[in-house]
Amino acid sequence: MRLKELRKKRGITQQKLAMELNMAQNTISQYESGAREADYAGLIAIADYFNISIDYLLERTDNPSINK
Repeated sequence: MRLKELRKKRGITQQKLAMELNMAQNTISQYESGAREADYAGLIAIADYFNISIDYLLERTDNPSINK
């Protein structure tokens, strides 16, 4: 998952992102390390926060645009 890359590009900490998404910092850390996978609600929250597609987040495409 591209979460760490997106977070660093925006210049925010895991704690800040966790607070914005109403998640625990440990959850963000586990997502970034691959120790845990996000559920549907988590994927949607992260994609919405960064304004990207879930496919981009999951590295299924290199196009971050959301197709509506």
